[in-house]
Amino acid sequence: MTRLLIACLTLFCLAAPLAAANPRIKDIADVEGVRDNQLVGYGLVVGLDGTGDTLRNAVFTRQALNSMLERFNINVREADLRTGNVAAVIVTAELPPFSMQGSRVDVTVSALGDSDSLQGGVLIATPLMAANGDVYAVAQGSLAVGGFAAEGDGASITRGVPTNGRIANGGVIERELDWDLAGQAQIRLALRNPDFTTARRMAQTINAFLGADAAAAQNPSTVALTRPLYFDGDMVALIAEVEQLRVETDMRARVVIDESTGTIVMGEDVRVSTVAIAQGGLTITVTESPQVSQALPFADGGETVEVPRTTVNVDEELREMGVLNGTVSLRELVDGLNALGVSPRDMITILQSIKAAGALQAEIEVL
Repeated sequence: MTRLLIACLTLFCLAAPLAAANPRIKDIADVEGVRDNQLVGYGLVVGLDGTGDTLRNAVFTRQALNSMLERFNINVREADLRTGNVAAVIVTAELPPFSMQGSRVDVTVSALGDSDSLQGGVLIATPLMAANGDVYAVAQGSLAVGGFAAEGDGASITRGVPTNGRIANGGVIERELDWDLAGQAQIRLALRNPDFTTARRMAQTINAFLGADAAAAQNPSTVALTRPLYFDGDMVALIAEVEQLRVETDMRARVVIDESTGTIVMGEDVRVSTVAIAQGGLTITVTESPQVSQALPFADGGETVEVPRTTVNVDEELREMGVLNGTVSLRELVDGLNALGVSPRDMITILQSIKAAGALQAEIEVL
């Protein structure tokens, strides 16, 4: 009995780290409707120290300035404005899900015209609209600009992006998104990395936890979750219980290659069938050593000419052919390629050649 108890505890200790390594549902899936919404607006930044837009070039800045001044009963449409302290900007923000009226969000301000810098500027009240055209927030405040620019008669320096700034808590939410999540009877969970196996495992894990057929995989990226009738709580409580469950994820065998940087990323399920690999380098050196040929002394009609002399050397570095037997794993594949002494860029060519030969049991994605 004692030996059996020790054996069970040993198996539990070995299995516990494996279970803990699996990600939670909240880390691999999103809840339908619980997402951010993009807001955008057009506004003016004032108070710049001569680094604003040139009104003669930025017509939209002059029109926006005239419209703003008319709100204060100031008509300057016939005047020749030459101020350089105003800049037209685009204001963007993210509206968090279920944000309440009066809460604040950060906003990003970017110059639209030919302004040199937004340093020291103040954004005046700017409505922020969603894709449907409705106003959900208003932004205003002093800008925090990380970059700067300095210029003299003979030199200039720019660090960062002085035409882009941020206002912490600069947007006030004026309108809420009305959606009753707690009262929903069914929701959908969207996998961030769609996969048939992962979706099925997620549904099975949820059903095993609830003891009912409450979840069903509809496709590789969607799992429908229905609130059981016996569940003592609303949909928010059900999501809070379910999102903590851990699921063993699966993924397709894939090799991702970034040729611009020579980066290679391979999944653990990448396999290579029996294949022989040889890799060598060919170096051709061309050396020019021109010589001067002179005519003999007192020669009649002789002249001095340049005679070209070219030397071509071919150095071919040959390496032994390596054989990968059977269906090798990712570690064996990497060890085999490293044994050949290949560089990352040569490894890219080798992997593409193995795929062309039909021996690479994985998908290659080139960025």
